[in-house]
Amino acid sequence: MPRKLFLCSATATLVLAAALSGPAGAAEPAAPAQPPHAWLFGTWTGGLFPTPSAVTAQACLSQPVVIFTRDVVLRATLTSETYTQRVIESARTSPQGAEFRFAQSAAPETGALDFTGQPSATGFGCADGVDVLQVARKTENEIVFPNCADFPYPLIRCPAR
Repeated sequence: MPRKLFLCSATATLVLAAALSGPAGAAEPAAPAQPPHAWLFGTWTGGLFPTPSAVTAQACLSQPVVIFTRDVVLRATLTSETYTQRVIESARTSPQGAEFRFAQSAAPETGALDFTGQPSATGFGCADGVDVLQVARKTENEIVFPNCADFPYPLIRCPAR
Protein backbone atom coordinates (compact mmCIF):
# COMPACT_ATOMS: atom_id res chain seq x y z
CA MET A 1 0.00 0.00 0.00
CA PRO A 2 2.73 2.60 0.73
CA ARG A 3 4.04 2.16 -2.82
CA LYS A 4 0.67 3.16 -4.37
CA LEU A 5 0.48 6.23 -2.14
CA PHE A 6 3.96 7.28 -3.21
CA LEU A 7 3.07 6.95 -6.92
CA CYS A 8 -0.16 8.91 -6.42
CA SER A 9 1.61 11.78 -4.66
CA ALA A 10 4.41 11.83 -7.25
CA THR A 11 1.85 11.91 -10.07
CA ALA A 12 -0.12 14.66 -8.33
CA THR A 13 3.07 16.70 -7.92
CA LEU A 14 3.88 16.38 -11.64
CA VAL A 15 0.34 17.32 -12.66
CA LEU A 16 0.40 20.35 -10.36
CA ALA A 17 3.80 21.46 -11.67
CA ALA A 18 2.60 21.14 -15.27
CA ALA A 19 -0.57 23.11 -14.53
CA LEU A 20 1.35 25.93 -12.85
CA SER A 21 3.93 26.20 -15.61
CA GLY A 22 1.28 27.17 -18.15
CA PRO A 23 0.51 25.80 -21.58
CA ALA A 24 3.27 23.92 -23.35
CA GLY A 25 5.27 26.10 -25.71
CA ALA A 26 3.92 29.37 -24.32
CA ALA A 27 6.20 32.24 -25.27
CA GLU A 28 7.20 35.08 -23.01
CA PRO A 29 4.96 38.13 -23.41
CA ALA A 30 6.36 40.53 -25.98
CA ALA A 31 7.81 43.79 -24.74
CA PRO A 32 5.70 46.80 -25.69
CA ALA A 33 6.81 48.43 -28.92
CA GLN A 34 8.96 51.50 -28.43
CA PRO A 35 8.28 54.75 -30.31
CA PRO A 36 10.66 55.72 -33.12
CA HIS A 37 12.45 58.29 -30.96
CA ALA A 38 13.28 55.86 -28.13
CA TRP A 39 17.00 56.26 -28.87
CA LEU A 40 16.70 59.83 -27.52
CA PHE A 41 15.08 58.91 -24.17
CA GLY A 42 16.91 60.40 -21.24
CA THR A 43 18.64 63.58 -20.19
CA TRP A 44 20.96 65.73 -22.28
CA THR A 45 23.20 68.66 -21.39
CA GLY A 46 24.80 71.44 -23.42
CA GLY A 47 23.05 73.16 -26.29
CA LEU A 48 22.71 76.49 -24.48
CA PHE A 49 26.42 76.47 -23.66
CA PRO A 50 29.47 74.45 -24.70
CA THR A 51 29.74 71.19 -22.80
CA PRO A 52 32.88 70.40 -20.86
CA SER A 53 35.13 67.71 -22.30
CA ALA A 54 34.39 65.42 -19.34
CA VAL A 55 31.11 65.69 -17.45
CA THR A 56 30.20 63.50 -14.50
CA ALA A 57 26.83 61.80 -14.23
CA GLN A 58 26.10 63.69 -11.02
CA ALA A 59 26.83 67.09 -12.57
CA CYS A 60 24.87 66.30 -15.71
CA LEU A 61 21.82 64.83 -13.98
CA SER A 62 21.66 67.68 -11.47
CA GLN A 63 20.73 70.17 -14.19
CA PRO A 64 19.88 68.64 -17.58
CA VAL A 65 19.05 71.02 -20.42
CA VAL A 66 16.73 68.75 -22.45
CA ILE A 67 14.80 65.65 -21.37
CA PHE A 68 13.21 63.34 -23.95
CA THR A 69 10.42 60.96 -22.90
CA ARG A 70 7.80 58.93 -24.75
CA ASP A 71 5.19 61.72 -24.76
CA VAL A 72 6.94 65.00 -23.96
CA VAL A 73 10.15 66.94 -24.46
CA LEU A 74 11.22 69.20 -21.61
CA ARG A 75 13.70 72.03 -22.07
CA ALA A 76 15.44 74.41 -19.74
CA THR A 77 15.68 78.13 -20.41
CA LEU A 78 18.13 80.69 -19.12
CA THR A 79 15.38 82.91 -17.72
CA SER A 80 13.28 80.43 -15.73
CA GLU A 81 13.90 77.81 -13.07
CA THR A 82 11.13 75.59 -14.48
CA TYR A 83 11.25 73.43 -17.59
CA THR A 84 9.12 74.17 -20.63
CA GLN A 85 7.12 71.06 -21.55
CA ARG A 86 6.14 70.31 -25.13
CA VAL A 87 3.69 67.47 -25.82
CA ILE A 88 4.75 65.31 -28.77
CA GLU A 89 2.09 65.11 -31.46
CA SER A 90 4.21 63.01 -33.83
CA ALA A 91 7.78 61.81 -34.14
CA ARG A 92 9.58 60.25 -37.05
CA THR A 93 13.15 59.17 -37.45
CA SER A 94 15.69 58.77 -40.20
CA PRO A 95 19.29 57.58 -40.21
CA GLN A 96 20.34 61.21 -39.65
CA GLY A 97 18.10 61.90 -36.64
CA ALA A 98 14.50 62.69 -35.78
CA GLU A 99 11.76 65.24 -36.37
CA PHE A 100 9.19 66.17 -33.73
CA ARG A 101 5.91 67.94 -34.24
CA PHE A 102 4.45 69.31 -31.04
CA ALA A 103 0.85 69.99 -30.05
CA GLN A 104 0.06 73.68 -29.94
CA SER A 105 -0.03 75.23 -26.49
CA ALA A 106 -3.59 75.35 -25.16
CA ALA A 107 -3.27 78.75 -23.49
CA PRO A 108 -0.95 81.65 -24.10
CA GLU A 109 1.87 81.97 -21.62
CA THR A 110 2.35 85.49 -20.36
CA GLY A 111 4.79 86.95 -17.93
CA ALA A 112 3.90 89.17 -14.99
CA LEU A 113 4.45 92.32 -17.07
CA ASP A 114 3.22 90.99 -20.41
CA PHE A 115 -0.05 92.73 -21.23
CA THR A 116 -0.18 91.82 -24.92
CA GLY A 117 -1.83 88.42 -24.49
CA GLN A 118 0.37 87.01 -27.26
CA PRO A 119 1.65 83.48 -26.74
CA SER A 120 5.31 83.33 -25.86
CA ALA A 121 7.67 81.33 -28.03
CA THR A 122 7.79 77.99 -26.23
CA GLY A 123 9.76 76.24 -28.93
CA PHE A 124 13.47 75.73 -29.36
CA GLY A 125 14.19 78.88 -31.37
CA CYS A 126 14.18 76.93 -34.63
CA ALA A 127 13.66 78.32 -38.12
CA ASP A 128 10.86 75.76 -38.72
CA GLY A 129 8.67 77.36 -36.02
CA VAL A 130 7.81 76.70 -32.38
CA ASP A 131 5.96 73.43 -33.05
CA VAL A 132 8.72 71.62 -34.97
CA LEU A 133 12.09 70.33 -33.76
CA GLN A 134 14.71 68.70 -35.97
CA VAL A 135 17.28 66.56 -34.14
CA ALA A 136 20.48 65.56 -35.95
CA ARG A 137 22.50 62.67 -34.54
CA LYS A 138 26.25 63.31 -34.62
CA THR A 139 27.21 60.24 -32.57
CA GLU A 140 25.37 57.80 -30.29
CA ASN A 141 25.71 60.28 -27.41
CA GLU A 142 25.81 63.65 -29.20
CA ILE A 143 23.02 65.50 -31.01
CA VAL A 144 22.40 68.98 -32.41
CA PHE A 145 19.29 71.00 -33.14
CA PRO A 146 20.06 72.43 -36.61
CA ASN A 147 18.87 75.98 -37.32
CA CYS A 148 17.77 76.52 -33.70
CA ALA A 149 19.09 79.82 -32.35
CA ASP A 150 18.34 78.85 -28.72
CA PHE A 151 20.66 75.82 -29.00
CA PRO A 152 23.81 76.85 -30.88
CA TYR A 153 25.97 74.11 -29.30
CA PRO A 154 25.78 70.30 -29.42
CA LEU A 155 24.05 68.38 -26.63
CA ILE A 156 25.56 65.29 -25.04
CA ARG A 157 23.73 62.45 -23.31
CA CYS A 158 24.13 62.43 -19.55
CA PRO A 159 26.27 59.43 -18.60
CA ALA A 160 24.89 56.70 -16.36
CA ARG A 161 26.07 56.66 -12.78
